[in-house]
Amino acid sequence: MYLTVDTFMKTIGLLGGMSWESTLGYYRAINEGVKNSLGGLHSAKIAMYSVDFAPLEKLQHAGDWNAMAEVLSSAAKCVESAGADFLLICTNTMHKLAPEIAAAINIPLLHIADATAEVLVKEGIQSVGLLGTAFTMEQDFYKGRLMNNYGLRVLVPDEEDRGIVHQAIFQELCLGNLMPGTKVDFLRIIDALAAAGAEAVVLGCTEIGMLVHQHDTSVRLFDTTAIHAEKAVAYAIGD
Repeated sequence: MYLTVDTFMKTIGLLGGMSWESTLGYYRAINEGVKNSLGGLHSAKIAMYSVDFAPLEKLQHAGDWNAMAEVLSSAAKCVESAGADFLLICTNTMHKLAPEIAAAINIPLLHIADATAEVLVKEGIQSVGLLGTAFTMEQDFYKGRLMNNYGLRVLVPDEEDRGIVHQAIFQELCLGNLMPGTKVDFLRIIDALAAAGAEAVVLGCTEIGMLVHQHDTSVRLFDTTAIHAEKAVAYAIGD
C-alpha cells in the first residue's frame, strides 16, 4: 500500500524566535489559513528555525547589526536546506537585515512591509500610523519602504510615546505579559495618531497584536503578523 502525498503546496520557511511568542502566532495563523483554504485535515508545510532571542536582543541594543546579520543569514540557510521554497522573517524589526538575509539564500524572501503596504494600498489608505520598536519607528528601513515604494504617509508617536511602546515590547510583550495599563497606553497612542491624521494604524511589531485588537478601538488596525501569514498562505497554495 502506498500513501499519496500532496506535492502542490510550497513549503513555507519561517525564521522565528524573535520572540517565540509572536512566532507561535505565525504558526497558528498559517495553519489556520491553509485549513480554511483547503479544508479537511490540510495543514501547512513548514520548515522553521527558531533562534535564541536573548543574545540577539543584546546585539540589537548594542547596535551590532553585522553580527546579527551573520547569525540570521546562517539560520536562513538552514531553513533553505530544510526544503523551504520561500522565507518569512517572523519579526518586523529584523527586516532591517532583509537585504543581507536575502543575499545569503537562493529562495524568495516575502518582506513583511511589502505585504502590509499592498493591503493598505488595496484598502485605499494613504496616511498610516506606525507602532513598533524604536528601530522600526525611527529608522528608514521600514518607514522608508512604505513611503518610497508605496507612496504612503507614515506617522509615528512622539518621542515619549515611542519610548513607552519600545519598552513595553521588550519588557512585557516579548515575555508574554499582557498588562492592562499598557493596553490603555497603546490605545491612547493609537487615538493620538488618528487625531494627527492617520487613517489607520499598523501594528508594526509582531507582538502588539497579542495586546491590542480591532474590537478595542474604532481606529482601523492592520496587524502585520496576520497580514504576513496570509500572504505566506496565498504564496504557498498558489492563490
